[in-house]
Amino acid sequence: MTPMQTPYEISTDPARLDRDLIHHWLSTDAYWALGRPRAKQDAAISVSLNFGAYDTTTGAQLAYARVITDHATFAWLCDVYVSPTARGRGLATALTTAVRDHLKPFGLRRILLATHDAHSVYAKVGFEPLADPERWMALTVN
Repeated sequence: MTPMQTPYEISTDPARLDRDLIHHWLSTDAYWALGRPRAKQDAAISVSLNFGAYDTTTGAQLAYARVITDHATFAWLCDVYVSPTARGRGLATALTTAVRDHLKPFGLRRILLATHDAHSVYAKVGFEPLADPERWMALTVN
């Protein structure tokens, strides 16, 4: 756990995750995961490094982030979501910072993410646009 100067704590303990809430957030309010089936979300959580941010007073989960990584060379940060009731307080930056700091000891060569509208949040933590985007390719499958 990482204590912050706010009434939140960040944990990678999978037992603390509110899977119902995470699925609700992502499948109903996250443009990249709208309609994602619960079974698909549970499968993704089960094979990922997960971060939850929790209210230290109530224990309620306020944010979530998921990392896919080999713990050696690469990581993909995805499904970053902050509850609408907790937005505007720096929680997304704190959560992303916790992810970065947690991964630092592994000496990864690259941590990637994709965002439509939160570039400034990730830039605060050191993320930059790809230097050579023409080198990257994607295989999009339904």
